[in-house]
Amino acid sequence: MEPVNLDESFASFDETWAPRIAAELNDYAVKVAKLDGEFVWHAHDETDELFLVCDGRLRIEFRDRDDADLGPGDLLVVPRGVEHRPVALEPTEVLLVEPTETLNTGDAAESDLTHDPERLS
Repeated sequence: MEPVNLDESFASFDETWAPRIAAELNDYAVKVAKLDGEFVWHAHDETDELFLVCDGRLRIEFRDRDDADLGPGDLLVVPRGVEHRPVALEPTEVLLVEPTETLNTGDAAESDLTHDPERLS
């Protein structure tokens, strides 16, 4: 049991759209990620996904409902199976909570944006 400092976690890497595991609980990972620009449209058929904006501005776009605009301190849970696309309106830092093995690109075709998250030390 060691405390995790989120500022230090975000400062430990520069790569965008490549989540890092900061902590784990049960079968879930608390991931930190830096985002910039548009991601891919995708869904997670087996799990909900929690986004918490720590810094910056994030829009979560949906094909079948109104988009959600998030700023620092805002969180949103995207229900399982809902197709969405995160768009960072500026460089943005987010905390994600989802099952440990969840791929960031969900059901989208693998691409250079697909990352198996590394654990922060």
